[in-house]
Amino acid sequence: GVTRLLLTRIPFFKEIIVSSFACDSCSWSNTEIQSAGRIQEQGVRYTLTVTSRQDMNREVVKTDCATARIPELDFEIPAFTQKGVLTTIEGIIDRAVAGLEQDQPLRRATDEEVANKIEEFIGKLKQLKEGHSSFTFIIDDPSGNSFVENPHAPRRDDALVVTHYRRSPQQAAMLGLEGEELEEEAADSTEDLRNEVLQFNTNCPECNAPASTNMKLVQIPHFKEVIIMATNCDSCGHRTNEVKSGGAIEAQGTRITLQITDPSDMTRDVLKSETCSVEIPELEFELGMGALGGKFTTLEGLLKDIRELVERNPFTLGDSSAPGKAEKLREFVGKLQEVMEGKRRVRFIMDDPAGNSYLQNVYAPEEDPELRVERYERSFEQNEDLGLNDMKTEGYESGETGGR
Repeated sequence: GVTRLLLTRIPFFKEIIVSSFACDSCSWSNTEIQSAGRIQEQGVRYTLTVTSRQDMNREVVKTDCATARIPELDFEIPAFTQKGVLTTIEGIIDRAVAGLEQDQPLRRATDEEVANKIEEFIGKLKQLKEGHSSFTFIIDDPSGNSFVENPHAPRRDDALVVTHYRRSPQQAAMLGLEGEELEEEAADSTEDLRNEVLQFNTNCPECNAPASTNMKLVQIPHFKEVIIMATNCDSCGHRTNEVKSGGAIEAQGTRITLQITDPSDMTRDVLKSETCSVEIPELEFELGMGALGGKFTTLEGLLKDIRELVERNPFTLGDSSAPGKAEKLREFVGKLQEVMEGKRRVRFIMDDPAGNSYLQNVYAPEEDPELRVERYERSFEQNEDLGLNDMKTEGYESGETGGR
C-alpha cells in the first residue's frame, strides 16, 4: 500500500502530521494524526455531559497519549492504546465497539462466558449512541493537545467543563519529559532578588529556535509581589509573557467588577492569575480558570488575548465550521472590538478564588467609582480545585511522629 504524510498547521493545535494509508488490493484504508508541535505547559481534562443525539456529533481531537472514560459504564480507553484521531463522540464509541468485536469469534471458541459478558457490554455501548440516557464523557490528556468542540462558542457551554492542571512526575515521564531537579540557592537578601533580572535558556514555542527567558520579582503598588517571566525570540520575533503570584493563597476569594465607561479604562494594569476566570455578561462570554495562564498586561492587552483565543478555535474556521457558527464568531469579535474602542459599555468581571488577581485603581488611594472589589468565602468545590481540602497545616508534626 501507500502511506501519505502531510505536515499542516491548524489553529490552536499548532502543527500536526496527518497520515493516510490505502491498499489497492483489499481497499483497506486508515487515517491518523500525530502532534508535531510542542507539548503544552499544562495538561487538560474535558468533562462532557452527553444528554442528546446532537452531543454525539461533537468533534473531538484525541491524541495517542489521551485517556477516554465513561464512568457510568466503568469504561476506559487507556493512553497509547489507540492512535491520535480527529473524530466525534460517536466515532470514538464506534471504534471501541469495533475493537471489542474483533476477537469475539475466538473468545466464543475458548471462553464463552467471557464472550457473553463482552457482548453484553457492547450492547450497552451501542445503547449510548441512541441517546436514550445521559452519560459523562471524559478526555484526560497530560500533553494538553486534545480538544472537545464547544458548539456554543464563544459563549460558555454548560455541559462542558474544561480543567487545566499541572502534570505529575509520572505523567511527565510517560510523555518522555525529563524531570527537572530544582536546586535551592540561598540569596543574599530579598532586596537583591527585586533588583536582579534572572535569565535562563529555553526554546521558542513557535519556531523552536533557542531563546532566552527573563524573570524578575516585581512589587505591584497597593497589591503584592509577583514574578514576571518574558520570552523574546530573535529568530521569528515571537514574544510572550507570563506572571506567577509571589505570595500565598489568600484567606478569601476576590471578585473584581469594572464598569467600562471610557476608552481610558483600556490602559488600566491587569494582573490575571492562573486561577482567575473572566466574565463579560453583556457579551455572554466567560473564560474559565486556567485559560490563557497568568498575565500581567493592560485591560486592552487582555481583551486582545481573549479575541485571539476565540479566533483560534479550529471548529469555527474553514470547512470545520457549521453554518452560522462563523457568523456568530465574527459578531462576537466585532462587539469585543467595540469594547476595546470604548464604543460599548460593559461590565468586566474577574473572579479569583485564590485572591491573587488585581485590576488597577486609577484613583488610588481613593475609592474608584467604577471599580468594585468583593471578598467572599470559597466554596468546597473551589477549595478542591485549589488543592486546599487535602492540605494539612496543623498537627502534621505530631502525626508524623506517631507514625514513626
